[in-house]
Amino acid sequence: MTRFRIVPERSAVLIDATSSVHPIRTRTNGLEGSIEFEVHADGRIDIDAGVTGELSLAVERLRSGNPLEDRELRRRIDARRFPTIEGRITDAQETSEPGRIRVRGDVTFRGATRSHEDELTISPIDDGTWKITGGSTFDVRDFGMEPPRILMLRVHPEVHVAIDAIAAPED
Repeated sequence: MTRFRIVPERSAVLIDATSSVHPIRTRTNGLEGSIEFEVHADGRIDIDAGVTGELSLAVERLRSGNPLEDRELRRRIDARRFPTIEGRITDAQETSEPGRIRVRGDVTFRGATRSHEDELTISPIDDGTWKITGGSTFDVRDFGMEPPRILMLRVHPEVHVAIDAIAAPED
């Protein structure tokens, strides 16, 4: 399989949450990791050869634009004990949509690992570089975290997490 490195300065995690007061949106660059797959001569991903990958994001990079909310989020996550959010792709299957695959794997957040499954789009850009996008909704309580509360602001437990990553062939 060919290994592709996630380019941190060109890759981001987007988190959308809702609260009793306003929406909370973050876009955090610095997603790291790698993904491995083979490509058919026609440019399609060879699912039969397998797809694996590992992604990691430093919790300290999460920023909403509101320092009070950010501080409370890091406290709730316990960023000193659990400094990263990690994902691992263990299996992939084709979907009926070209360039879209169904991936299965594990998400680790706050020291709790949960199996998860959803879809990713992997499309060629140029020179062997690939764009990887996808998203999923998580309930933070499944990872042992109570949603943040600050004065009148109550963050709802379900958050949508998306990735917008660029992967380049490893040297």
